[in-house]
Amino acid sequence: MISALDHLIIAVKNLDEAESDYKKIFGINPVWRGNHKALGTANSIFNFNNTYLELLAENGDGLGADLIKQTLEEKGEGLFGIVLGTDDINMTTKNLKELGYLISDPSEGEGADYKTGETRKWNNLFLPPELTRGLFSFIIEHTEGSLPKLARYEEHSINKLDHVVINTNDADGFINIYKDIFKIRLALDKVIEHWKSRMLFFRLNKTTIEVIEKTNDKSSEDALWGLAWEVESLEKAHRRIASDGIDISPIKEGVKENTIVATVKSHTHNVPTLLIQHTK
Repeated sequence: MISALDHLIIAVKNLDEAESDYKKIFGINPVWRGNHKALGTANSIFNFNNTYLELLAENGDGLGADLIKQTLEEKGEGLFGIVLGTDDINMTTKNLKELGYLISDPSEGEGADYKTGETRKWNNLFLPPELTRGLFSFIIEHTEGSLPKLARYEEHSINKLDHVVINTNDADGFINIYKDIFKIRLALDKVIEHWKSRMLFFRLNKTTIEVIEKTNDKSSEDALWGLAWEVESLEKAHRRIASDGIDISPIKEGVKENTIVATVKSHTHNVPTLLIQHTK
């Protein structure tokens, strides 16, 4: 049903400022700068080997603008949405309806690039609360146009999303949705004694959805937490980022074997951000 983690969304107040900050962190330029006229939003998109990141800001009037404005007022800037990709949104819609979920038919979306005038089109399937459980999440199928791709990534630049971290208070319920309904591969289900937490790894399109369970008495709820980005040479990336005036922690060994990591501590617009290099 779900074929990809299509993209992630960060809600920002000032798109120019956020774009400049993430250019410094990633070491690459955005491939798209455009708007969604019908929604009242503007975006800047950074493309990677396995997914893309969208910086999203209010830019007029519309449902999207209202949602971004409300989010900024209530929570401030930060990781805002996770978008899942499908190759057949009509079949996905049919399957979910057959499972008893009350959902509307897919809606059309369109974006235009300021510089080139190019347009992209897609269909969105918005999900009921039983499937999103507090996340801003929907399913997308791209139908026309595509994002430009970078010819190559330098050793010091970010080249792919390693994983996104989601907190949950109901790991079994999360498995029911993402494994049993969405058909995303569950690669790991393990209790980490050191953290006294249960951890799930879902894998698709060369990235991981990492889920950390922290139980409580509330109803089932999920929340986006942070992002980990892969780089070929963390030493070179660290040197580049620090030279741009960004606060970054010293390099250390990662929790996962054969990895080294560093935490970006500023310019992330409230998104916990880890850089990781796989050494083998």
